[in-house]
Amino acid sequence: MNMETTLTLPTRPARPFIGEEFVLKTWDEVKPLYDNLVERPLNNADELRQWLADRSELESYLSENFAWRYIRMTCDTSNADLINQFNFFITEIQPQLSAYENTLDKRTVESPYLVELREKGFDIALRGMKKAIEIFRDENIPLQTDIQTEQRKYGALVGAMTIQMNNAEGVSEEITLPQAGTLLQSPDRALREEVWLKIQERRYQDKDQLDELYTRLRDLRHQVAVNAGFANFRDYMFAAMGRFDYTPQDCFDFHASVSKAVVPLLDQLALERKEKLAKADVSFDVLRPWDAKVDPDGLPALKPFETGNELLNKTITCFNRLDAAVGGSYFSDCLRIMKAMGHLDLESRKGKAPGGYNYPLEEIGVPFIFMNATSSLRDLVTMVHEGGHAVHSFLTRDLPLKPFRNPPMEVAELASMSMELLTMDSWDAFFENPEDLKRAKIQHLESIIETLPWVATIDKFQHWVYETAADPAATVDARKTAWIRIFEEFSDTITSWEGLEQYEACSWQKQLHLFEVPFYYIEYGIAQLGAIGVWMNFRQDPQKGLQGYMNALKLGYTAPIRDIYRAADVPFDFSEAHIGRLIRFVWDEIERLKN
Repeated sequence: MNMETTLTLPTRPARPFIGEEFVLKTWDEVKPLYDNLVERPLNNADELRQWLADRSELESYLSENFAWRYIRMTCDTSNADLINQFNFFITEIQPQLSAYENTLDKRTVESPYLVELREKGFDIALRGMKKAIEIFRDENIPLQTDIQTEQRKYGALVGAMTIQMNNAEGVSEEITLPQAGTLLQSPDRALREEVWLKIQERRYQDKDQLDELYTRLRDLRHQVAVNAGFANFRDYMFAAMGRFDYTPQDCFDFHASVSKAVVPLLDQLALERKEKLAKADVSFDVLRPWDAKVDPDGLPALKPFETGNELLNKTITCFNRLDAAVGGSYFSDCLRIMKAMGHLDLESRKGKAPGGYNYPLEEIGVPFIFMNATSSLRDLVTMVHEGGHAVHSFLTRDLPLKPFRNPPMEVAELASMSMELLTMDSWDAFFENPEDLKRAKIQHLESIIETLPWVATIDKFQHWVYETAADPAATVDARKTAWIRIFEEFSDTITSWEGLEQYEACSWQKQLHLFEVPFYYIEYGIAQLGAIGVWMNFRQDPQKGLQGYMNALKLGYTAPIRDIYRAADVPFDFSEAHIGRLIRFVWDEIERLKN
């Protein structure tokens, strides 16, 4: 087997432009480096190759500079200095980069020596450059700056949300919404209802601000699209995100297939939950939203770890057991290196931005994982998910050009969502009790059944938002109506929202992606399908399945998405028949675990 058995970090090649201690304080410090790229003579293919390598190096430095500003700002959204450092890059550096990047893209595309560059991946990078040139408009540079400034307000708003709850000693204390969310797994239904309502009410307090923010973002984004010659922002984003391998119609097919093949199973899960909860509580009559996360058998919430450090160490053990299935230590070594370098911030706290991410660091080649852990099963899944992204970062770190190391999200999420399933049989590192391990597996697999409809919900909502952006009738009230219609299309019919309609109408506001990374969501659904396929392959042949997984990730973005999925031996298919086959595999595994 050709799988690596160890992981080492080779010394980076000498940098032609920037020293190790360079600190970016003004645009003028980096402008001469871009001017050099604009003006340098290119007389043959070798000089063009070196020019592209130098451009990649400069862009990698700036990418990492921005990354650290973002990481530090999200780790402490209350720190004005960190926010200012981040905003400096957005307002002073990013607008300059946009113009230069367009100029450099044109210089690349127009080079007569381009035809001599036959190395794998250049054709993929080139099609991206051509599309970027096609949609670039000078008038969009300040708009993009405004958009980035506006969308970061979401994290500050949500990161500041807290509620008051009594602790074990009966003393009222302030807790974050992620911390409060863990209480929704309590067997005490009265407590769940209290917590759920407090969370919703806290979000509801800021609903108007979030509505106004989203409307501003929608209008700015629509203007960018119109400036670039597109009818709407959806079509612009398909071009900007380089979606060469599928179309909006494929998304509509995904929505329809999920509605037919997956949504009916939500009713089965909800009905089973309702019946079990009613058995344990004679007063139970109607399934409510605060009943969605509790164990239906009345068992206490699974608690796989206590601290962020324990979460990390157990995940390393988990990755090590996956390594053992094929020999070597590659997966676990990735996390060991990150731990040694302090490239993780895992625990939830006040002032920390919501969500979780793995941020690649282009220069050092060792990514950073950020999350809001509160000792729940969901946190375990998030950790192995982001760990999958981290492995992907390591596997692509030595690809020669930055564009090669930045795969599309359909591929990036294949790395992370596959890791959730690949590690699942090793979760005994977190659960010594076999029954707890079984519960954890069932809950995670059921969450996959729930995830695909939610992805369809968010994606279909975004299509509506931006298709109607120019319509005066697309008011905030119309948006609420559209959301409720789409939300109910992909929800079970058992859970009652009676009396909670005001919360249901603004429940979309909890989805960070809508505000910060528009149209980045269908990728989760596409990748979830691919991940189930990777898991099926792994179950049939662990060595072959893992090798296919790594073969796909190593490609980075040097091949089309469909070819990358093919390298993993999984189809790129949104048909009802294919999705139905994958979901039946998941459903059969759930049934096996329950019996």
